Amino acid sequence: MKGRKSIIFLSTLLLLLIQSCDNQKFIEVKNGQFIKDGRPYYFIGTNFWYGAILASEGEGGDKIRLNKELDCLKELGIENLRVLVGSDGERGVISKVEPTLQVSPKNYNDTILVGLDNLLAELNHRGMTAVLYLNNSWEWSGGYSQYLAWAGYGRAPIPAIDGWPAYMDYVSQYHKSDSARLLFHNYVKDIVSRTNSITGIPYKDDPAIFSWQIGNEPRAFGDDNKVSFSKWIRDVAKLIKSLDPNHLVSVGSEGSHGCEQDISLWEEIHTYPEIDYCTMHIWPFNWGWISKDNMFENIGTAKENTRKYAASHIDISKKLGKPVTLEEFGFPRDNFRFEVASPTTLRDTYYKYVFDMIAGNAINGDVLAGCNFWGWGGIAQPSKEHIYWMKGDSYTGDPAQEEQGLNSVFVKDSSTIMVIKSACTQLKTINK
Repeated sequence: MKGRKSIIFLSTLLLLLIQSCDNQKFIEVKNGQFIKDGRPYYFIGTNFWYGAILASEGEGGDKIRLNKELDCLKELGIENLRVLVGSDGERGVISKVEPTLQVSPKNYNDTILVGLDNLLAELNHRGMTAVLYLNNSWEWSGGYSQYLAWAGYGRAPIPAIDGWPAYMDYVSQYHKSDSARLLFHNYVKDIVSRTNSITGIPYKDDPAIFSWQIGNEPRAFGDDNKVSFSKWIRDVAKLIKSLDPNHLVSVGSEGSHGCEQDISLWEEIHTYPEIDYCTMHIWPFNWGWISKDNMFENIGTAKENTRKYAASHIDISKKLGKPVTLEEFGFPRDNFRFEVASPTTLRDTYYKYVFDMIAGNAINGDVLAGCNFWGWGGIAQPSKEHIYWMKGDSYTGDPAQEEQGLNSVFVKDSSTIMVIKSACTQLKTINK
C-alpha cells in the first residue's frame, strides 16, 4: 500500500508540475462555456456519491473496487464524478448513508476524510475531476435535518417512518436558523480549507476538484422561506470563494422543481457572481411523467417534458452568460424491476436522448455543457434477500432510502454501457 501511495504522490506531483507550466490549472467559465486547457469543454459524467467511503480504509472501504470502478469509468470516457463529501449524524438510522463523516459537530470520522483524500489522489492520477457537494436537503446523508437536530430543534423526522409532510415541515426551519446554519458554515470551513493527507496538496490547489457544490438539491421548503433561502445560498458561496478562489462553485439545485416551482427564484440564486454555473436535475418517474404501469406508453412524454424543462433553464442560463449542467437524471429499469439482470430498454432510449442534447449543444457551442447520470453501480452486487440497503451491502448508485438497483447502472448493463461509451466518444471528438 505504501508503494501505491508513493506512485500516486509522484504522479500527482508530476501532473501539478505540468499544469503549472500551462495557462490553466483548473476548469474555468468564459462566455457561457466551461474552459479546459484553453478550449470549450463538454462532458458526460456520473453520480458516484459513495466515492469517499469506498476510497477509505475503514468500514465500507474497498480500494480494490474503487480502482476498478475508476478505471472502468475512465475507459468509458467518463471523467467527471459528482460525489458526496460525507454524511452527518448518528449511525443506525434507517435510510441514512453509513458510515457517517461528521459524527457530531466538528467531530469527524477521519477514515472518511482520508478516503476523500485518497479519492482525489486517484482522480488526479487518472486526469478525472469531482463535483463535491457539502450538504443535502434529504435525510439520506443527514444535511438540513441533522443540523437542525444538533441545533436543538428536536428529533428529526424520518420520512420512511414519520412521512414526508412531517419531514418537510421540520426542514423548512433550516434557512432561518442561525445556529443550524453556523454549524454548517463551520463544516464548510473545515472541509474546503483541508490539505490532502496523501498528496500534501491543499484542496484549494487540487485540480481534481471540478467544483464545490453547496448541497444536493437544496430547497427553500416553502414560499415564506424564499428570501432566507436565497440569502443562505449567497452566504455559503461567498464563504467558499473566500476559502478557495481557484475552483468553481455551484448550487446543486434541481431547477424550478426545487425552487417551489418558481423559476425566477432559480434564476435569482444563479445570478450571484460567486455562483459560476447553473445546475438542474430531471426525474421522469419521481415527477410523475411516467409511472410503473405506463413506462413504455409514456417514454415519448418523458422525452418531451425533459426537452421543455431543460429549455426553460437553458434560456435563463444564456441570459446569465453561464453554462448549465443536467447533473442528475435517472430512469428506472423496464417494468420497474431492480434486479441487475432485468432489461434497460427504456433507460437506454432516454439516456441517448439526453446525451444527444449535450452533443447538440457542444456542436453549437451552447450553454448546456454537461450531464451526470444517476448513478454508477459498477461492479456492485445488490442483495437478493432484501430491496433496501442494509449495513454490509455493496454500495450502488441508489442511496439507502431507495430500492437498490432502481436507477443504478452496472457494468453488466451492456446495452446502457454501449450508449454511454458511444456518447462519450462523440463528445471527445467534438471537444478536440
